[in-house]
Amino acid sequence: MTAIAPAQLFKSLSDETRLRCLALLLQHGELCVCEFTHALDLPQPKISHHLANLRKSGLVSDTKNGLWIYYRLHPDLPAWITEMMILSVNNIKHTAPFYDDDVRLQQMPDRPANLCSA
Repeated sequence: MTAIAPAQLFKSLSDETRLRCLALLLQHGELCVCEFTHALDLPQPKISHHLANLRKSGLVSDTKNGLWIYYRLHPDLPAWITEMMILSVNNIKHTAPFYDDDVRLQQMPDRPANLCSA
């Protein structure tokens, strides 16, 4: 993995949709696109665009399983980035829209064992 420049990191975090996606990943570990669309109440193309941006920047990695693509924080992130994101999410997760996203995700129907089955 190439190093993430601080300016690129903060540029990625400056978009609310990308920040909301990262907040959910930090709280839930791994999610598929349909879980993001349900939680953020946004269309799939918009979510996919932002997830592709996060993947390109090196913040997330993905795995394809059948028709589904699952995203998680990149396992090789430098410690300072992971620590900064954890600290940030812990301080915003109880505010809108982050709290609402988490509630919608937890209430998503057909989500057995916290995995998307849509």
